This record gives sequence, C-alpha cells and structure tokens, in this order.
Amino acid sequence: MTDSQNNVLHLVEEQRQVVEDYLSTLAYRKETSVSNQDALRDAIKAELKSKNAVLIAHYYTDPSIQELAEETGGTVSDSLEMARFGNNHEAETLVIAGVKFMGETAKILTPEKQVLMPTLEATCSLDVGCPAEEFSKFCDEHPDRTVVVYANTSAAVKARADWVVTSSIALEVIDYLDAKGEKILWAPDKYLGDYVQKQTGADMLLWNGSCIVHEEFKSRGILDLKNVYPDAAVLVHPESPASVISVADVAGSTSQLIEAAKVLPNQQLIVATDQGIFFKMQQAVPHKDLIVAPTGGSGATCRSCASCPWMGMNSLDNLLLCIKQGLNEVTVDPQISFLAKRSLDRMMNFKREQKS
Repeated sequence: MTDSQNNVLHLVEEQRQVVEDYLSTLAYRKETSVSNQDALRDAIKAELKSKNAVLIAHYYTDPSIQELAEETGGTVSDSLEMARFGNNHEAETLVIAGVKFMGETAKILTPEKQVLMPTLEATCSLDVGCPAEEFSKFCDEHPDRTVVVYANTSAAVKARADWVVTSSIALEVIDYLDAKGEKILWAPDKYLGDYVQKQTGADMLLWNGSCIVHEEFKSRGILDLKNVYPDAAVLVHPESPASVISVADVAGSTSQLIEAAKVLPNQQLIVATDQGIFFKMQQAVPHKDLIVAPTGGSGATCRSCASCPWMGMNSLDNLLLCIKQGLNEVTVDPQISFLAKRSLDRMMNFKREQKS
C-alpha cells in the first residue's frame, strides 16, 4: 500500500471516530420544543423574504428543514439539482442546507449569487477521504486515464477531473466513455465505482474512498429483516458494499430510489440509505410502509440507523443565524471554479443531450 493510500485511510478512520463521537452525544442532545420550533420557522421565513433568499435543502437534512424549504418556495433534492435550482431561481442569496461540497457546487454554477450555509463544518467522508493534493498525484501517475469524479468531492478535486458525475448518471457516462475506448480513473467512492465497473465492464482504476454511513449497512442484517418482512422490496444506494447491493431489488441514487418506491408494487419497502430520505419518500408513497434498514450489526437491529452526522449539523437555529447575519458564506477560488465548472458542464451537457 502506498503512502498516499495510507494517508487517505488514516483520514477516513479519523472521520469514523468523528461519527462515533457524534453518535455517542445524541442521547444527551435536548430536543427543541414545539413552540420554539414554530418561532424559529416563522423567523426564518421572515428573514428569507427580507433578504431575497431561497432555502435549498438536501434529501438527508432534518425533515423540519426539508419541510421549511418546500413551504418557502425552495426545494429538496440531490446535490446537482440543488445547484441547478439555485442557478435558475431569481433569489439573490442561496441558502444551502447540506454539506460543504454542495455549497461549493452551487457557487461554482452561480458565481454571481451569494451562497450561505448553516455551517461550513459539515463535511463528507468521501470529500475528506480524497484530498486534492493526494488525488492530483494519483492522477499524474496515470496520465492515460480519463478522470471521472463523483459529485461528493471538493471544488479542487472537481477542478482536477475531466468529468463530474452523480450516482444517477454515472452508469450512462461511464458507458459512453467506455464505448469510446477510454480507460477510467474513478474517485472517490470505491463501492459506487465497483458497482459501475461491474455494470458497464469498463476499465476502471478506483480511488479507495467510502461513505462511512452507507458502508455500515450489512447484507446479513438486511436479510434478517427480510425474514421479518418477506414481502418487502429492498432499496439500496450504490455507495453501499457489493454484498449489500447483491440483496437489493433496486440500487440507485436518492431520486431514483424515490421513483422506485412509486413504481414497485410492494407495500413494504426496506430502505438502505440515510434516514433523511424518508421525508420525501413517504410524501411520494403515503400508503406504503417504509422500514429502516439496520446498520452496524449482523442481525435485524439498529445501532445507528443510517444518519449522516454532518447533515445533522444543519439545524433551524444555525439556519436562522446564517440568513440573519450573513454567516458562513461559501467562496471558491476563481481558477478552481473555472476548471471545476468545465467538468460539471460536461456532465450537464451530456444529460441534456440524452433528453433531446
């Protein structure tokens, strides 16, 4: 194993500890009272209006934030749709409830607008596990490969890439590049990369990164849960290990899983991704029973029931503060932004051509 790989693994292990520390404090966190929540919501609505701002939330944020985004004319979606919504919206300020790379992507695609976040400390293990300098060296070692990176990366990593993809379009892009005879250097998620490689048969060299939330799912736990709910369909995100994907009825991005929930005839759905998705999924299928897939164990029990701790750092309290005081503004170096936008534009143009 190279020094570079060791450094990355060390960073990922550090992030695992961050998650464990966060989870250990959950039991001691006080719930905001209903009356205080209502007051916060009213104050946020007023600030959004007065600042000509729009709230854009990711599927994995707290339901209270997702609900508020929809009530105020914002949106709840995946990272790319969040950025595109902000680009097309008339608001002068975009308030991004999610993790840092999402705010960066919004700023790259809409540089003329102010982009605020409830916190800039909310990160992602895929982002942290793919440091720009280490990744650039890795790319330099394989100059014959087309560099394709997942959206869950920093602006600097996107700037080093030829293409950026989301989980919803990764298969199509890699199929396209493979048909042209191109060899791929893929980063950062090794599980998503492995899934795409198996589906397409492309020549792919994988960076050794992972989502520490999806990595916790176990096939044994899901199969045990299937014994309890034999008629349930299993929905998983392809950031999960191959053994988990192998027991799925559907593997797909957040938006694809919500669409699958609508189409599947099953009245019970075992869902193996971040619990935040349940807010929009239940809206889509109010008549169906959504079951949380277990994590961190071999049986049908739930130790941490997948929930990204960094997404959990977004709260109504810090949301209000960031809008009211203009805190946590996202900035991206202009040169990095220019290069990253080039890679993002390739994906968006590809998607546009697919639809036409």
